[in-house]
Amino acid sequence: MTMTMTQKIIAAHCGKAEVRPGEIVMAATDVVMGNDVTAPIAIREMEKYGFREVFDREKVVLVLDHFTPNKDIKAAQHCQEVRNFARNRGISHFYDVGQMGVEHALLPEQGLVGSGDLVIGADSHTCTYGALGAFSTGVGSTDMAFAMAFGKVWLKVPAAIRFVLRNQPGRWVGGKDIILNIIGSIGVSGAQYKSMEFCGEGISRLSLDDRFCIANMAVEAGAKNGIFPVDEQTAAYERRTRGRSAAYAADDGAEYEATYEIDLSAIRPTVAFPHSPDNIRDVEEAGDIGIDQVVIGSCTNGRLEDLSIAAEVLAGRKVHKNCRVIVIPATQQIYLDALEKGYIAAFVQAGCAVSTPSCGPCLGGHLGVLAKGERALATTNRNFVGRMGHPESEVYLAGPAVAAATAVAGRIVTPDSLGGF
Repeated sequence: MTMTMTQKIIAAHCGKAEVRPGEIVMAATDVVMGNDVTAPIAIREMEKYGFREVFDREKVVLVLDHFTPNKDIKAAQHCQEVRNFARNRGISHFYDVGQMGVEHALLPEQGLVGSGDLVIGADSHTCTYGALGAFSTGVGSTDMAFAMAFGKVWLKVPAAIRFVLRNQPGRWVGGKDIILNIIGSIGVSGAQYKSMEFCGEGISRLSLDDRFCIANMAVEAGAKNGIFPVDEQTAAYERRTRGRSAAYAADDGAEYEATYEIDLSAIRPTVAFPHSPDNIRDVEEAGDIGIDQVVIGSCTNGRLEDLSIAAEVLAGRKVHKNCRVIVIPATQQIYLDALEKGYIAAFVQAGCAVSTPSCGPCLGGHLGVLAKGERALATTNRNFVGRMGHPESEVYLAGPAVAAATAVAGRIVTPDSLGGF
């Protein structure tokens, strides 16, 4: 039987020569990840059933990133629970305030996840690591508890949809615009429990940061995972971060439920309107919509390339008087690199607030919760009702270029509308 890239990785991790879509398997995990929201539940489940030790102290990763630095007493108690567990169990990869970052940017940066791996995380955007050619997917906290104890997870092998990327994207078009257009085309349930597998010569025109963004938002189309082939960009990244790569490739003749051809050159800067990531429009068609707050960051668009694009737009300009802007580098290393390159100075001089790494406002946690009637444009990945605060607030999604231009104009625009580029 021929297999897709995802099916090959799953087969390798459950000791089978082949697996078929719909088959239930028990697969070994390379990494089990949790954060300050999901890990406490998993820890309690482990302890309730008498499992005192984790299966491998090197393969359980705990990151405090959602409500840290602690925003209130409840958050502090959750983080304390994770801290105590990490210390008592000798967890090697535990990331607290000052060392942590937004988990899905931090783990690749630290070389903890990569090509050929099978990774689960008690967070829906764990599918991010598919950018590196890993099978990675989000699970519930009870699955995380089982995996922490035994190093295994039950999976239903997903069928696959293929996305063939062609040509080169235009200026100001990045991974966010591409994935929003894909979700806009197939809908938020268009890849329900499927593997979104990307291929085509257009991939070589995408940076790894673009790919991280696209794989991250596969779940917004309902997918089990998103995955990219391993190419020289991937291999070079992994030589820097972990010193190795393990490439799997789809077989010729692998079965896909559908194939979509995506012309990257036809995609324009895009915005998703409330209250769904598939409610998309070209930015030029957005209309005159005033924005109260802009957020640049998150596991989707808080990487160095994203900050570089935003800084290019904001340099020498000022944030609109009716708009507030929050910039959140996704990791401490990204923060340091942005400082060195002058991006942070550009943000501060433009009138932005710059935060320590955190998920913060993405989930309405802290560092930028919205009031009733307010509108935010964010480089985050979800714009559901009440996602960033009051249920009568609104969230628009876009990439860093549009976010930065919107911050200057106080309404949704492209950088070209500002002139000077």
